[in-house]
Amino acid sequence: MARKLRVEYDGAIYHVTMRGVERRAIFKDDRDRERFVQRLGEVVGECGVRLYLFVLMRNHAHLLVETPQANVSAFMHKFQTAYTVFYNRRHRRAGHLMQGRFGAVLVQGDRYLLNLSRYIHLNPVFVGDVRRQEPGLRRQHLRDYPWSSYRGYAGLEKALPCVDEMPVLALTEAPGKQQRLAYGRFVEAGLAETDEELAELLKTSRWGIGDREFQDRIRDRHTELTNQARRQEDVSYRRVMCAASADMVLRAVAEGFGVDEVVLRTRQYGCVARAAAALLLCRYTGMNQRDAATTLGMGSGSAVCQQLKALRARLTREPELAACVTRIVSAIESEKKSVLDATI
Repeated sequence: MARKLRVEYDGAIYHVTMRGVERRAIFKDDRDRERFVQRLGEVVGECGVRLYLFVLMRNHAHLLVETPQANVSAFMHKFQTAYTVFYNRRHRRAGHLMQGRFGAVLVQGDRYLLNLSRYIHLNPVFVGDVRRQEPGLRRQHLRDYPWSSYRGYAGLEKALPCVDEMPVLALTEAPGKQQRLAYGRFVEAGLAETDEELAELLKTSRWGIGDREFQDRIRDRHTELTNQARRQEDVSYRRVMCAASADMVLRAVAEGFGVDEVVLRTRQYGCVARAAAALLLCRYTGMNQRDAATTLGMGSGSAVCQQLKALRARLTREPELAACVTRIVSAIESEKKSVLDATI
């Protein structure tokens, strides 16, 4: 199955989710969570990513990130691999920890970014028994929850160095010193009221979290990427279909020059049949010059390069040699077609 294409561009903002395989826990204790946050901070720095906020749950995690270098896939691959290696070694297990690839939904800035940050930070109070508690207890649980960036945002503790709070706090439009208080009030207001528009977008939007114009741009970019990938696949398919086996090529060259195949694999000076074999191996089997040198016993790729240079010069001035190579090419193409027809 083809891998789903991800739209990436400089400055893109993503809501990233990671889930345990079969919904299993990805954290067994606080040491796992500490390592997760530590490694997250390291990889954010290594990849030049801006981490706006995060929340860790039992079997999944949420991140809100901006990628100035259009590298969300590389960033997440590096991070997930590092954490999985740690987790598997520590808990003496093997295999995948996360369920498939991570999820990454593009996010429009301004109010969509602000509202999404509230949704993510409220995750700890919308699960299990906590969601059935009265508002005061839920508010206290939110403020006490240690595995989230919310406490730093709300001024309840010092923010982590790896979390870039300023872009989201600025969206509160409060004066500088009042931004954390304003943000805390905004998030905690979500304990009593539901953002219906955001909830609908999260459920139904295929092209990102934002207005119609934003979603249309993302859809058009995705379509463009899909078409590019299909063209690349078509080229790759044609290359595969054009491939021939080395035995097929050497057999045709030997017959065309009237020599034994052993001659083609035996080192000797000035053998035009060996040079033609090198040319056609590179053209029809996907071999590079080094591979052809190994197959024909020519020593090195540079030796093949020299042979091909001399052969091309001879082909321009020796019509009989050019006709011989043309007949060999026809024989290879005919045999390829016969093999292809037999496999369809």
